[in-house]
Amino acid sequence: MTDQVTPDYWDEACKYLTRRDRVMKRLIPQFGTACLQSRGDAFTTLARSIIGQQISVKAAQTVWDRFAALPRRMTPGNVLKLKVDDMQAAGLSARKIEYLVDLSLHFDSGAIHVDSWRGMQDEEIIAELIGIRGIGRWTAEMFLIFHLLRPNVLPLDDVGLISGISRNYFSGDPVSRSEAREVAAAWNPYCSVATWYIWRSLDPLPVAY
Repeated sequence: MTDQVTPDYWDEACKYLTRRDRVMKRLIPQFGTACLQSRGDAFTTLARSIIGQQISVKAAQTVWDRFAALPRRMTPGNVLKLKVDDMQAAGLSARKIEYLVDLSLHFDSGAIHVDSWRGMQDEEIIAELIGIRGIGRWTAEMFLIFHLLRPNVLPLDDVGLISGISRNYFSGDPVSRSEAREVAAAWNPYCSVATWYIWRSLDPLPVAY
């Protein structure tokens, strides 16, 4: 997947959500033809998500650009050959270097079954990914949405999703996870698509990982 890929279910999902949910009926037409897109390969996507943890988008991009310039090609084997000093000079903390090395080892050794993911359930893939240091459930769910383009992921740990549900469905009042889950019952089986539109309602610029 070198170029951007768009999910084939998007139009159908938008029609379904517009029929099922009053907020989606209002939100979806506001964003025209924009939709979720996947880019890059699995290893690069996860490496970027590790680098982006707990720093601003702008800072993450700067560090990523410096880090990506170190190996000739961004592959697990090449990352394992990098010197720690060079990675630190690119702006990476000792902990993130450990995470990137662990990620590279998982891919390089075949512990991660990338070729089998297409036939695996979401929860099976999440279980495999959170076995890598530095990857928690939220990162795994973002990977399912943005890289594998899975249609029905509901990332209840995502601050943007919860605040977007609060704003769009509860007039800004605080929302519990169970209330968020109740709202999302109408989105099934297209929770990823509805989540994307909730994010758009907070920030009109689409996110791509």
